[in-house]
Amino acid sequence: MPTTSTHEMDRAQPAVLVEELHRNFGDLKAVDGVSFSIDHGRVTGFVGANGAGKTTTMRIMATLDSPGRGSVRIGGHNVVHHPSKVRRLLGWMPDSFGAYENMTVLEYMDFYARALGFKGVERARRVQEVMEFTDLAPLASRMCDKMSKGQTQRLCLGRALLHDPQILILDEPAAGLDPKARVELKNLIRILAQEGKTILISSHILSELAEMCDSLLFIDKGRIVHHGDAESMIRGTESAGATLVNVQVAGDPALLHQWALTAPLIQIVEETKRGARLRIQAEDEATLAGVLRRMIQDGLPVLDYHREERRLEDAFIDMLGRLDSGAPPPPPPLPPTTA
Repeated sequence: MPTTSTHEMDRAQPAVLVEELHRNFGDLKAVDGVSFSIDHGRVTGFVGANGAGKTTTMRIMATLDSPGRGSVRIGGHNVVHHPSKVRRLLGWMPDSFGAYENMTVLEYMDFYARALGFKGVERARRVQEVMEFTDLAPLASRMCDKMSKGQTQRLCLGRALLHDPQILILDEPAAGLDPKARVELKNLIRILAQEGKTILISSHILSELAEMCDSLLFIDKGRIVHHGDAESMIRGTESAGATLVNVQVAGDPALLHQWALTAPLIQIVEETKRGARLRIQAEDEATLAGVLRRMIQDGLPVLDYHREERRLEDAFIDMLGRLDSGAPPPPPPLPPTTA
């Protein structure tokens, strides 16, 4: 998609810099000392349970709410002191938005282009560019309130892209989409990332975040509990020196389950239809091979035995479980370095 803007942005600073951000609603601490930074051109996933503080943090970043304490800088500009400069740099896609009755897609996009200051031929050209990029051109005459969920999400994204923002904040963009619409949205985000946009994506579809994002932010109860690359979260070897292994057997999987209950170094993570996912307290290949050899020697009919990547869902649940069990809070997170 052709770019149209040269908005002022201080590239000597991170694209996004959040420092000791606090926001209370009465006695509720929605955001409790959140700090993180995102470098230019990075795609970051924002992960957390409902009520963890994601949307409040993003609304403050988008100048739609004010912090109680702390600061947020977008492109080097403070969101409280210079909201107009921030808005010129930022594209905001909320988790839901109103669709006007008796207004077509083209009229909707043209209305927002006018509001953004586009005029005449330039306005028509920019609306057409964005509609073609988001595949809205065939829907130009469709009424906004008569569209599917996927089409409505593309319309919301198109509106956010009209002024060619360098930084995008997308709050649950794939929520409620069918598989085809999710693929289409993911392709659009991938193209925007290739163009060098900085993107923060909130989502509950964690497996898709792993595919799209350079790094992941985990938030719980208003505090950042992890900031790191996706690969480190889903790799099979865990920080505790354990490895996740998927095992399938011929016949009754109960034989494997019974064997694992008494075997040293082994814990059943999940029973599956044909076997189990096991956590083995080792990460060296010799020990892992030794476990397989012992299975066979003990008469288990092993059909498949392979190290697996840890699913993001597992990583998220494990992390919340450690925090709920009273584990000490993690040290202040450091942003991942760019390659």
